[in-house]
Amino acid sequence: MRVVICEDSVLLRAGLERLLRADGHEVAASLPDASGLIESVDSSVDLALLDVRMPPTHTDEGVRAAVALRKRFPHVAILLLSQYVEHAYAADLVAQHPQGLGYLLKDRVADVDDFLADVQKVAAGGTVLDPEVVQQILVRTRRSQPLFDLTPREKQVLGLMAEGRSNAAIAAALKVSPGSVEKHVSAILLKLDIPNTPDENRRVLAVLRYLES
Repeated sequence: MRVVICEDSVLLRAGLERLLRADGHEVAASLPDASGLIESVDSSVDLALLDVRMPPTHTDEGVRAAVALRKRFPHVAILLLSQYVEHAYAADLVAQHPQGLGYLLKDRVADVDDFLADVQKVAAGGTVLDPEVVQQILVRTRRSQPLFDLTPREKQVLGLMAEGRSNAAIAAALKVSPGSVEKHVSAILLKLDIPNTPDENRRVLAVLRYLES
């Protein structure tokens, strides 16, 4: 795939370039800040890998650039790699377009193979959220009315769904049968009143309801 990197740390940027090229990908552009991001992207770019906080203010330049990039080039997958969790921006990005989106914390990326697998998953249209990102977003929604009817186990299952895990992965994490997870997911969709329509992903809608409520 063709990737654009936007990262102000010289060493990390060089490391990402080497990793991606060694994995067979083309680095179309490697930028120290977000000022030239849009100009570096075209229809041939598959993924943009962005830091959240970059010059000049080191606050939210990267994530604001991600929002702008998503509006201009909706086909480009976005992977945010940061030391910080920007709760509102993360929730907004997931709510607007969860497909092809990742948000990973740098300090928790411990395995190169796992990271490259996450890159592939996001580029293929998947959603990858670091568990800490999910947890910090969900802390803000604990008093959410739609969640009152969910059992503690159903909330656990929904939290794991928000991390992008499959039913099999959720079953392994909770040490229950896949059939049990299917029943919990069905109950969650029913309690959150998620309609069964052919044009919408009910699991994504459930996660969005969880984050937005």
